Amino acid sequence: MKIIRTSLFISQLQKSLIFIAKDKVSASKDFRSKLNKSISELDNFPYKYRKSIYFEDENIRDMVFNAYTIIYQIDEPKQQIKILEIFKKNLPRGNNNENN
Repeated sequence: MKIIRTSLFISQLQKSLIFIAKDKVSASKDFRSKLNKSISELDNFPYKYRKSIYFEDENIRDMVFNAYTIIYQIDEPKQQIKILEIFKKNLPRGNNNENN
């Protein structure tokens, strides 16, 4: 399956990486590297993570990574996985000050 990162995800990730880098630049680089590895593994195991608690769709999943939730959508007919969003797992979607 092809993995596609949406512009929203890319924007939210950049803001998160900047936030993490304020504390420690190497932690930001490490976070990005490990996250990219976890995302690339979705290709082989797209249903590895739980059904999203934010959507009523079996094909939308929540990957929990460190203190973040990554929402992605599986589109089997198109053989695609769309990475939709990333946000702090303990904050409601849209209210993450770090990502605003």
